[in-house]
Amino acid sequence: MMWYGGWGWGGWIVMAMFMVLFWALVIAGVVALVHYLTGSRQGHQNSLPPSSGESGWGSRRAEDLLAERFARGEIEEDEYKRRLVLLREHR
Repeated sequence: MMWYGGWGWGGWIVMAMFMVLFWALVIAGVVALVHYLTGSRQGHQNSLPPSSGESGWGSRRAEDLLAERFARGEIEEDEYKRRLVLLREHR
């Protein structure tokens, strides 16, 4: 006999499922918030265009990437120098 019209075992199972769902949503929300806060600084830093008076931070970043590729051995020295000249001409 159940007192107060209880749900029996079905109520415990439903409560356990909702508790797992609740904590999964809380954890996913925290992870999404941390990802948004840390990723937003990195993503917006490279997506903003330089002001009209600047020489262009994009070309400087391109030179850095080119130097990294050369350092890793992905491109040869002559290709590195040729691309560097092209980058500096198009500033």
